[in-house]
Amino acid sequence: MSVIKVDNVTKVYNETVVPVNALNGASFEIEEGEFTAIVGPSGSGKSTLLNIIGGLDYPTSGKVEIAGVDISHLSEGELIDFRLYNIGFVFQSFNLIPVLTARENVEFIMLLQKKSKEEMGNRSFALLEEMGLGDRINNRPAELSGGQQQRVAVARALASKPKFILADEPTANLDSVSTSNLLDMMARLNHEESATFVFSTHDQRVIDKARRVLTIEDGLIVNDEIRS
Repeated sequence: MSVIKVDNVTKVYNETVVPVNALNGASFEIEEGEFTAIVGPSGSGKSTLLNIIGGLDYPTSGKVEIAGVDISHLSEGELIDFRLYNIGFVFQSFNLIPVLTARENVEFIMLLQKKSKEEMGNRSFALLEEMGLGDRINNRPAELSGGQQQRVAVARALASKPKFILADEPTANLDSVSTSNLLDMMARLNHEESATFVFSTHDQRVIDKARRVLTIEDGLIVNDEIRS
């Protein structure tokens, strides 16, 4: 089953002044349970593509379906609700709320979903345990290492039980040991729980772990490598 379907998507910025063609008819599908890296040089359209499949921006033309729902024409309010229940995000800068504990950061998405206190508590603890952070649930971000903060961010992304997790340069601010641990953990989640991961990355270590690599250049997918 296709979790993401991108069909002939274009994106033009400054249409009425000096048009900039960021995407020029990108098309691809991502199936449930994939571990995919999207790679390409700066200016290739990678960030624009991620913003569009993450429901953070609209295509100029073409269609984007997430789990069978065409998100290309949803209102901003509808997109906010859709993202909340369907897409998990992991950012290079972690984006944790500094005044909240690790557990409260993970629970925040579920709080927005209006989950019960019991469900939030049980799921947040189980996820942080799975991330190897069961003894750090009451620590705030400033009391955690970069690698630990990113693992909290992954737990938060998983908390809403999304259709897929979009990870934008998730290893950019991590050292080699933290990167290796994070990638091993994500690969395990992908294998054991069929969690679907889509990475945007320049990091060769992430690319080496991916089972599929989509290369984008000049707003087009120019190579689609599927590995065994």
